[in-house]
Amino acid sequence: MNRFTRTIAALIAGIALTLGSLSAHAEGRIRIAEQFGIVYLLLNVAQEQKLIEKHAKAAGIDAKVEWVKLSGGSAVNDALLSGNIEIAGAGVGPLLTLWDRTLGKQNVRGVASLGNFPYYLVTNNPNVKSIADFTDKDRIALPAVGVSVQSRVLQLASAKLWGDKEFNRLDRISVAVPHPDAAAAIIKGGTEITGHFGNPPFQEQELAGNPNARIVLNSYKVLGGPASATVLYATEKFRSENPKTYRAFIDALNEAAQFVSANPEKAADIYLKVGNAKIDRELLLKIIKNPEVQFKTTPQNTYVLAEFMHRVGAIKNKPASVKDYFFDDAQNAAGN
Repeated sequence: MNRFTRTIAALIAGIALTLGSLSAHAEGRIRIAEQFGIVYLLLNVAQEQKLIEKHAKAAGIDAKVEWVKLSGGSAVNDALLSGNIEIAGAGVGPLLTLWDRTLGKQNVRGVASLGNFPYYLVTNNPNVKSIADFTDKDRIALPAVGVSVQSRVLQLASAKLWGDKEFNRLDRISVAVPHPDAAAAIIKGGTEITGHFGNPPFQEQELAGNPNARIVLNSYKVLGGPASATVLYATEKFRSENPKTYRAFIDALNEAAQFVSANPEKAADIYLKVGNAKIDRELLLKIIKNPEVQFKTTPQNTYVLAEFMHRVGAIKNKPASVKDYFFDDAQNAAGN
């Protein structure tokens, strides 16, 4: 073998080793974006018990798991499209927005639900008995105006009250505020924020912490029953190129769901520890054990929002069913 041939052989071997290293690194790497609230409890359990690492190891890979805390569907969607995360945790609204935007390109679709939770629009304004009573002097805090699932549910409620042409009527008095800050404003009072469309446990803390706080809107009533408001989603590329990592994540999520349902007390302690949450443990347990709260990975009652968003032009493509915007996986087979 002459020098030239040896050089070429060495280069080929080096490239092969590099590609092999990159492939192994990609297969084991997963960065997950979560936000605030008990709706992310399954992720908290998976993180604390290292369930993703456990299932990845069983598949023969060493997983490098990173957890990213963000606020609002817009920030989560930007992180996913920019390649800074592999799994996005946000509402059905942001999922549908990104599914529509990436159809035929990155093909973002839902991975699984994080469970069914009623979301409350809470106010501390004694003059507000329904959404019709909000005025230009009020401000409604939610994670992301016009994008978050809270914003989309509020738009659906507005459309039912004032008609589809007025679906975004309350957007003008809505402001993007992280749940912890919005909850503090509702409890304290005396700020421009007089409404907060949040999620557990912040909505329950508001009701317990301010005698003037009351529920103006319940997402279950708007959507027609229990619904998976918060979900996980990813790009088609990540799912297809990292089958072992993807499967390990799904298996970890399902194990976490079984753990929470069987061990609410231990799950509450994990939430307090992982999130360093400032909440009364008894109130936390009450939320976790609420019969209306269901920890499961199958999406439920999401299509009503998809149909609405297409009807008012928020998304261009109309999905025929939940199977269009969720991956064809076992946990999604019975989704709706």
